Amino acid sequence: MKEYSKEKTMQKPERKVQQLTLCGLFTALTAIGAFIQISIPVEPFPMHFTLQFFFSLLAGFVLGARLGALSVGIYLLIGLCGVPVFASGGGPSYLLKPTFGFLLGFVFAAGVTGWLSEKFPPQKIWGYLFISTAGFAVMYLSGNLYFYFVSNYVIHVPVSWKLVLINCFFLTAAGDYLLCILASITARRLLILKKKILSN
Repeated sequence: MKEYSKEKTMQKPERKVQQLTLCGLFTALTAIGAFIQISIPVEPFPMHFTLQFFFSLLAGFVLGARLGALSVGIYLLIGLCGVPVFASGGGPSYLLKPTFGFLLGFVFAAGVTGWLSEKFPPQKIWGYLFISTAGFAVMYLSGNLYFYFVSNYVIHVPVSWKLVLINCFFLTAAGDYLLCILASITARRLLILKKKILSN
């Protein structure tokens, strides 16, 4: 019994190291995802379709709610400190960009995805897709609300809800939902692999 307790105690620091390593890995992957982009030249502000959302969903699935949101949150902090890891650079002035709401949405998406996958562990691909869709909804809600309020009430560039929905949803939603499907398939395989590694 004592030997078992000792072994269990020794495994805890190793598990923490694994979790922190994965957290750092997803922070880096989210940053890399910003540079794999397609720019959409729309007025008044251009939109960028990137792989950040894909890695945010994976972070939630693999790391869970707390560490998933933390990994993406660290990425945001790095960018706000001035490191050019966002699609158009970095720095605290990014808070005044109407599209910053989508970056915040990545944190929320990772948290919601992680929370749902912890509370209702998915077994089949449809379960993963349902959870990814929840992350998709939270990300777009954050992005659209932030875009509207910052544009109209902070930087005083008047935009209508119609324009917001066209530019910030209809032009990008199909591509991002494709990322939901890809993230669901990838997460399912990664979690099966994770279980095998932890069981050995």
